[in-house]
Amino acid sequence: MVDENELSALDDKKSDKKYDNLVSYVNSRFKRAKTSRYSDEERWTQAYRNYRGLYGPDVQFTETEKSRVFIKVTKTKVLAAYGQIIDVLFSQNRFPIGVEPTIIPEGVAESVHIDPKEQEQNRAMDEFKNLYGVPGDGNDLQPGDTTEALRERLGSLEDELKDLNGLKEGPGQTQSAITFNPAMAAAKKMEKKIKDQLEESAATKHLRHSVFECVLFGTAIMKGPFAVDKEYANWDEEGNYDPSVVTVPKVEHTSVWDFYPDPDAFNIEDCTYVVERHRLTRSQLRALKKRPFFRKDAIEEAILGGENYDREWWEESLTDNQVSSEFGSGNYSGGSDVERFEVLEFWGTIDKEIAENHGLEIPKQQLNDEEIQINCWTCNDEILRLVINPFTPKRIPYVASPYELNPYSFFGVGLSENMDDTQTLMNGFMRLAVDNAILSGNLLIEVDETNLAPGQDLTVYPGKIFRRQGGAPGQAIFGTKFPNVSSENMMLFDKARVLSDESSGLPSYSYGQTGVQGTGRTASGISMLMGAASNSIRTVIKNMDDYMLRPIGEALFAFNMQFDFDPEIRGDLEVRARGTESFMKNEVRSQRLISFLQIASSPVLAPFAKFPYIMREIAATMDLDVDKVTNNPEEAFRQAILLQQMQQQIVEDNPQPPQDPTGAGGGNIGTGQAPAPGEQGFATGGGPNAGTQQQQQQAQAPQGQGGGQQIPPEIMAMMQQGGGGNA
Repeated sequence: MVDENELSALDDKKSDKKYDNLVSYVNSRFKRAKTSRYSDEERWTQAYRNYRGLYGPDVQFTETEKSRVFIKVTKTKVLAAYGQIIDVLFSQNRFPIGVEPTIIPEGVAESVHIDPKEQEQNRAMDEFKNLYGVPGDGNDLQPGDTTEALRERLGSLEDELKDLNGLKEGPGQTQSAITFNPAMAAAKKMEKKIKDQLEESAATKHLRHSVFECVLFGTAIMKGPFAVDKEYANWDEEGNYDPSVVTVPKVEHTSVWDFYPDPDAFNIEDCTYVVERHRLTRSQLRALKKRPFFRKDAIEEAILGGENYDREWWEESLTDNQVSSEFGSGNYSGGSDVERFEVLEFWGTIDKEIAENHGLEIPKQQLNDEEIQINCWTCNDEILRLVINPFTPKRIPYVASPYELNPYSFFGVGLSENMDDTQTLMNGFMRLAVDNAILSGNLLIEVDETNLAPGQDLTVYPGKIFRRQGGAPGQAIFGTKFPNVSSENMMLFDKARVLSDESSGLPSYSYGQTGVQGTGRTASGISMLMGAASNSIRTVIKNMDDYMLRPIGEALFAFNMQFDFDPEIRGDLEVRARGTESFMKNEVRSQRLISFLQIASSPVLAPFAKFPYIMREIAATMDLDVDKVTNNPEEAFRQAILLQQMQQQIVEDNPQPPQDPTGAGGGNIGTGQAPAPGEQGFATGGGPNAGTQQQQQQAQAPQGQGGGQQIPPEIMAMMQQGGGGNA
């Protein structure tokens, strides 16, 4: 028997451990959050039972009730809502997050422009001055020099325009000017980087899981971003496996069952702390050693302490076992037969003194703070990890989105909870109808034993023979038919189902169920009904935009701004959640964008339109990869330069013939040979007006392209002749 003094000494020794105070603090926060979450757990278990078609301990059947049928209308509506939300969010097969410049970006020019025509003319004049200059400057044309020599000395326009010199701030004011947005370029590069990071972390899969819990339980939880080492498969030339390891940000789903927020907070921003409960195997616990800042010795000590995971009362419900009433009353103490480790992940604030006592090095910028935000992992009274919150600005790396906002609770209201009563009514009326149908479909047998020979088996079946010892025939055994009132019960069932449409906000016709009457049988009526039915889903998607998608995008944006030093992604940018934008059908949105593009193509309205954005949106509504079918601003600029060069080359190769200065047409008919194909004056367009049209195009091409200096006629003439004469 152990002496009491020895036990006291052991307790004192345990209390003197370095991290006891912090472990106790984390455990107390977890216990408080766990206790205050009990009512929410009851709601979730009931929602799960309705989804799975399971009766809970609160349903008491009478002896007369034989049917145990469960009509899974809740499951049908949950899956329908889930499918509609996923279809909207991933209509473009991408995570619905975008990055755009702010209305007035700071630190970077909103727009810049360059006028290639003006640059071309100015360079020609400069080269002309350099080549011809003044007598005696050494740039005089020598006898025998041709225009080809002049061309070589001038150089090609393409080579001279490869760089982006000559940019001017603000949009261009001429038709030949090319305008692009440096802020937009940075935004698109940041957006591309964020989407790549989301794909690397399989964020779409995790988002789908969160959306499902949002519909069923009322709240979706996502965690991240946090840095992890990802292994990429690679084999060397000899076939040996040589993987490459890259540190990437990760975003993942966290179940509502494992998430314990501050009970006094109504949203994630108000939380002073949150605790995530992990259920790890021995191998998973040891794998934490490979992650940064985890203490290997503490992990081994926790493993030596043995598996400590205790089942919660609600975990029995999730295993589809019928839960006894004592579990639901809160008397269930849990079980310790699970071979798993309970690991608590704490994010929150502690006193600076406690942090210093536990060996944390306080950053200089936080030395005057009274509280420090930390991340702490504990298991079996051991601290597995203890670091200061690495994010700047400080934030808890979780986001929570409600299906339906509950202003007085952290957790939202789900679809299953909204139709809980109607689901109960439908089950009750259906059970009554089934029991009555069975009862009325069989005869009630009455037996007069005084008229039968004693000792006979009274079981009734076809061909059964009874021995009668008295009485009239047919009076000893006869049947009575019970009235059938199941139709009345089915009418009540149908009424309850209609009420479920109203309570859930998801009518049956919105997911393909029939039975629509009246105006709903016409095309316009169906359109109006579908528009009205989509309002509830629109609200859910808007909640996800505000509470989940945009915060995740902003967290990844801050992560890249803090840990990625690429200057091309930096700027005064903002994250946009595009779930609500995707709610509009692509066909309708595409038509509207194309119509707007046609209107904006007018020379008067073109300066007011953002054509790069319009082109990207049109490609997106057509389910095309935007980055593959559209150019970024720099690529578009170079393409425009090359196009103008080609147009200028056509003008140079096909000079405009002399025209009648009087404008009256006609003239003297000359003699000579017809021009050969390819020579000047040979029309290839066909028709009598082909040459005239070509002349008009050539005449319009170099005209009206800006207010810069024009190339001197002498130089233009020599450039158009293409050589062949002496200077």
